[in-house]
Amino acid sequence: MTTLPAGFRSFVTNVGIKDDSKDFTIVACDAPVAAAGVFTRSLFAGPSVLVSREHLTDHRARAVVVISKNANVANGPVGLAHAREVTERVAAHLGCAASDVLIASTGVIGRVYPIERIRAGLAALPAPLPSNDADDVARGIMTTDTVHKIAEASAGAARVVGVAKGVGMIEPDMATLITLVFTDALIDGATLDAMWRRVIDQTFNCVSVDTDTSTSDTAIVLASGAAGPVDHAALENTLFEVARSLTKQVARDGEGAETLIEVRVDGARDVRQAKVVAKSIVNSPLVKTAIHGADPNWGRVAMAVGKCHDETDIDQNEVIIRFGSQEVYPVAVDEKGLARLADYMRGDEVLIHVTLNTGDAQATVWGCDLTDGYVRINADYTT
Repeated sequence: MTTLPAGFRSFVTNVGIKDDSKDFTIVACDAPVAAAGVFTRSLFAGPSVLVSREHLTDHRARAVVVISKNANVANGPVGLAHAREVTERVAAHLGCAASDVLIASTGVIGRVYPIERIRAGLAALPAPLPSNDADDVARGIMTTDTVHKIAEASAGAARVVGVAKGVGMIEPDMATLITLVFTDALIDGATLDAMWRRVIDQTFNCVSVDTDTSTSDTAIVLASGAAGPVDHAALENTLFEVARSLTKQVARDGEGAETLIEVRVDGARDVRQAKVVAKSIVNSPLVKTAIHGADPNWGRVAMAVGKCHDETDIDQNEVIIRFGSQEVYPVAVDEKGLARLADYMRGDEVLIHVTLNTGDAQATVWGCDLTDGYVRINADYTT
């Protein structure tokens, strides 16, 4: 069992959102602590996103609540009122201000909370919260995930533990569907916020499953301070390590996925260009299906680079394309080489490496193959 860092307690239960699986998760500290959050840029952002953004303006929070199996999005004023009510009732239970409680919600869009069931569940919350089981927290926030996603690492005397959920509707402007990271490092909220945004930009901003941006994307970090101060650079590196692990776990568990795709673009003019090209490759349905079929068709990669029309300094005569460590363009691969590449691409992880030769910047993104399982899962999602 992975435990939460010092200073955090949790409770995970079922309140009857959709079925009898766990659907309500709360993690809290004894007092408000440093906190930061990055959220979806969707114009249809859910009430949970709106409320949590508002509550994080002072970079402080005491608790975070996650309701799974229902996104509470596109429900008008009723949805917003329900989100606020949940934070108010949790705050009353903890004895703090509603503004100290953050909320995330994930699941089907366009359906209101079964609010009476949630009220009954909130009325039965134990005091104090009885657990520090981070694995249970990771399981409690799942929807269509096939496995729970968790990672941990240390920065000096401090621990960093992160959980995430997300398998579909992932082409975020900030993060995956739900990501919660907890540390017992002592740090002020403003510094943590800046650090967290840098980490998100290099990790969850670099994952894509299906090019669809969720209405509910939420990435929150809380720091209890129980372990005392640590070197800021070491803490940021550890946050990055945990977030990168979660990012790859999300990509690997993409709906129906069988293969993790890592796209590395280097020799770029700047990081933005590298990321644009890498995303074009990892998001291409033709590239995804080629990976699924173990087909080393480098022409599809060339196509994905070529459709980045605004990157006018990219010269096809200077580009190098590789599958794994094997160059496939401009140096041709013979039939034996193609057979070896096909074997490589039957593995559970495939690297596509492209060098642009327009500069010295680089970026790495992660995604997954496109399978018939993805179609089946999403065709039957609400039924």
